[in-house]
Amino acid sequence: MNDAISILCARLIAHRFIPRVDPLARRALVDEDFRRALEHRLNEVGLTLLENPYAEHIAVGLQQDMEAFVFGEGEAWLSNNMNLPRDAIALLIVLWALIILPKRERQVTRAEKEREGQADMFGAEKPLAQGEDVSVGVPEDALFADFRDKLGGKTRMNANLGQLARLGFIERRNKMLLEGPLLDLMLDYSTLAPRIIEGALSDVLKRRADAAGSTTE
Repeated sequence: MNDAISILCARLIAHRFIPRVDPLARRALVDEDFRRALEHRLNEVGLTLLENPYAEHIAVGLQQDMEAFVFGEGEAWLSNNMNLPRDAIALLIVLWALIILPKRERQVTRAEKEREGQADMFGAEKPLAQGEDVSVGVPEDALFADFRDKLGGKTRMNANLGQLARLGFIERRNKMLLEGPLLDLMLDYSTLAPRIIEGALSDVLKRRADAAGSTTE
């Protein structure tokens, strides 16, 4: 077991994220003893396992009580621990809201429908839907049209999108912005979702949803 844990820790640290379908990642998710030993090994060096059933990957992050020691004293590091400028962080939050919030709603809705239609009440629960079935991208042109005046213009947004892609938050394909491996892992859904749904972005997201609905009617 120790060799497998060492290998998984090394891969997580070196690659930053691993698909949850990877054999060692799967073992960490289904083998309670292996998971406990893995978390203990990571905790010994100030790290913690990042995973949730809605994400396609697992990753590692800093334990909360290690953050100040690594990123410095005070609160300055809160906005730049990945060297992201403030407008890039704002863009990241917008993309998280446009991609992850609808994805989570689709996953939960689909899981509830499958449970309702399951004849065998003791049957194994199916894994949550992943990938392109539930995670829909955002057209770059639509993002520029909606947010360029607020996020520094198209040229600045384009540069920030490139940085977010290099960090693994998004993928850019054929003028579409898709979920990257870290987008659903590095941002805390339970903290961020209520602030966005009830906060400043709610009106913008509602307008986009209304516009999308009107075009499909």
